[in-house]
Amino acid sequence: MDAKLVARAQDGDEEAFASLAVAIGDQLHAVSHRILRDLDLAEDATQQALLAIWRDLPTLRDPARFEAWSYRLLVRACYAEGRRTRRWAPNLRLLPTDEPVAGEGLSLVHDRDQLERGFRRLSIDHRAVVVLHHYLDMPLQSVAETLGVPIGTVRSRLHYAMRGLRAALDADARPARQEAIR
Repeated sequence: MDAKLVARAQDGDEEAFASLAVAIGDQLHAVSHRILRDLDLAEDATQQALLAIWRDLPTLRDPARFEAWSYRLLVRACYAEGRRTRRWAPNLRLLPTDEPVAGEGLSLVHDRDQLERGFRRLSIDHRAVVVLHHYLDMPLQSVAETLGVPIGTVRSRLHYAMRGLRAALDADARPARQEAIR
C-alpha cells in the first residue's frame, strides 16, 4: 500500500480512501469468504471491515502497517458475523463447465469437497489462522500481530486446526458403520 495514499485517507480524503478500498477490497472479501465459508456472511463482514477501516483510520499510527491493520479489522468483523449469524447454509457449489471431466477430475472434486467439509468443522479462530498463514502466506509472527494474540496461541491454533482437518478427513474416509457391518 502507498503510505502517502493512506496518510491522505487518514486526513479525511474520501477519494484516497476509495482508492484504498478498491485496492484491498477484493483481497479482504476473499479472506473473509475463506474464513466464514459463506458468501453472504463474507460480504457483510467485508463491508463492516471497510466501515471500521474508514472510521478508525485516523487512529492508525503507522500508515505503512495499513494492510496488516486492515486484516485485523477484517478478522474481527468475521468473528462478529460468525457469532451473530449461526445458521444452516447449504453446501452447494457450481462447478465450472469448461473443465474436462475425467477420472482425476472427479477425484479432485471429491477431495475438494472433503476439505471443504473439514474446514467448515473448524472454529472461526482456527479458520482465521489457517487462512492468514496458508492462503495469504503470512509468517506466524505476522499472523499473531494481525490477530492480536501471542505467537504461541497462533502455533496452537494452527496445530489444532490441522489436527482437526486430518481427523475430519479420516472420519470421512472411514466406511459408515452400517456398511462395515454388511
